[in-house]
Amino acid sequence: MQAVRIGHTLLRLIQGDITEQAVDALVNAANPSLMGGGGVDGAIHRKGGPAIKEETRKIRQTLYPEGLSTGEAVVTTAGRLPARKVIHTVGPVWHGGTQGEPELLRRAYWNSLERAREHGLRTIAFPSISTGAYGYPIEKAAPLALRTVIAYIQQHPDSFDEVRFVLWTPEDLHVYQEALAELARAYNLPVEA
Repeated sequence: MQAVRIGHTLLRLIQGDITEQAVDALVNAANPSLMGGGGVDGAIHRKGGPAIKEETRKIRQTLYPEGLSTGEAVVTTAGRLPARKVIHTVGPVWHGGTQGEPELLRRAYWNSLERAREHGLRTIAFPSISTGAYGYPIEKAAPLALRTVIAYIQQHPDSFDEVRFVLWTPEDLHVYQEALAELARAYNLPVEA
């Protein structure tokens, strides 16, 4: 399963490179410093160029001198990326699920959607937050991420045209497809071609 419709919003899964998505906003799985790093974060900063780092530096200096808290989200330019904006959010590091990781991951997705809605950004691309270097098991993260996005869209039915998850590997895509198929049955969501 690749896509479902929630009211007017298409929720879609694709395999690819998030830095190549021509959307209103792409979500960066950032680290608390907001200054770039490895994985998705590093790729976004490299391809987006210095304008992103300049804005994140100002945000860090003025609003978050101790770093962005886990689960929070901020918006910057997208620099040279094909997106209009980047929403930076910090997902939790996995510690076995005993330190509030599910709620922190839910907040990272929820707050990213809040920032998008506040800025009128109608098409959003998410990576699989926290499932790389932060070690969150993707089999646990995928259903939580999808449930959170579905719940947000249901509460704000006119806010988005499309929310897509851009998964790097075929294996990651498969995990999300299975989770979406199960949720589509549970929520009785119409499947899109």
